[in-house]
Amino acid sequence: MKIGILGIGSYLPERILTNKEMESIVDTTDEWITSRTGIRERRIAADDEATSDLSYKAALKAIEDAGIDKDEIELVIVATTTPDYSMPSTAAIVQDKIGIRKAAAFDMEAACTGFVYALTTGYSFIKAGIYKKVLVIGADVFSRILDWEDRGTCILFGDGAGAAVLGEVETGGYLGGDLQADGAGAQELIVPSSGSRKPFREEVLTSRDQFVKMNGREIFKFAVRAFPETTAVSLEKAGLEIEDIDLFIPHQANIRIIESIAKRFKQPMEKFYVNLDKYGNTSAATIPIAIDEARNEGKIKKGDRLLLVGFGGGLTYGSCILEWSK
Repeated sequence: MKIGILGIGSYLPERILTNKEMESIVDTTDEWITSRTGIRERRIAADDEATSDLSYKAALKAIEDAGIDKDEIELVIVATTTPDYSMPSTAAIVQDKIGIRKAAAFDMEAACTGFVYALTTGYSFIKAGIYKKVLVIGADVFSRILDWEDRGTCILFGDGAGAAVLGEVETGGYLGGDLQADGAGAQELIVPSSGSRKPFREEVLTSRDQFVKMNGREIFKFAVRAFPETTAVSLEKAGLEIEDIDLFIPHQANIRIIESIAKRFKQPMEKFYVNLDKYGNTSAATIPIAIDEARNEGKIKKGDRLLLVGFGGGLTYGSCILEWSK
C-alpha cells in the first residue's frame, strides 16, 4: 500500500506585523531583523482567533483539495504548542467545528517538529490498517505566548496553520522517515509556567515565565547538527541520495540555518523552499504552509521528491521524504 497526501491546505491570519512596526514595540530595527533572520513580516491572529479556528480553516481547504467527504476522515491529529486549552484537545474541537460525526482526535506536542511527527504518526495508523484517511494539522498561535519585551523571541514568530489529508495513493507517497529527540536540551526552548512543573501563580507574572524562553545560540547549533543527521536517516530508509531530492521544505526558522544546510549539502538555494520572510516562524505550521504555497506556485509536480525537515523544542527533530502523488 502506498500512502501519501490526498489534499493540502493552509490558513494565515489577516493582520500583518512588519519589522518596521516591530521597531515601536521592542529595541530593534528592520535591518537588524532581516539581516540576522531573513524575516520581514509575520501574521498575527485576531483577538477572537484561537488555534482551533486557524486549524479549522486550513482543514476545510485540505478536505476540499482531497475531493473527499469530511466523514471519510477517521482520525484528526493537531500538532501544536499553543492549544486552545490544556483540556480538551484542540483536535476534538476541530473535529466538532468541521462536523465530522465519528473520528478519533488527539493533539501532539513536538513544537516546531510537530507536523513531521504528526504526518509520520498518521501514515503509521494507515499503514497498520487501523484507519484509511487521517487529517493531520500543524497550527500555532505563538503570538499568545511571546514576551513582547524580549527581542530574542518576539521578532521570530508568527501565527498560522497548515493541514493535510493522508490516505492511499496510486503512486509515490511516503518513502521514508525519521523521528528523534534530545531531551537533554529541553531547557533551551521552553515555556516555564505552562504545566504541572510550575503552575501559574501570581509570581509568574513578575518572572514572565508564562512566555517562551529561548537560548538562540544553542538552538542554532542544534538545528545545524540535527538537520543533516535526520536527513541521512530518511535518505537511507528511502534508498535515495541527496541529489535525488527535487525540493527541500525545511522548518522556517532562520534563513542562516537554511543557507548553512544548503552549503553543507552542496545544493543550490533554489532547491530550498523559503517563505519565512513573509510569515516568520509559525512553529508546527511552517512545513504544511510551505508545501501548500509551493504547490500553488507550481514548484511541486507529480513525481517530485520532497524532503521535509523539522527541528524545535524538546529538543525534537525529524524528517520524511514524500513523492508527490497529485
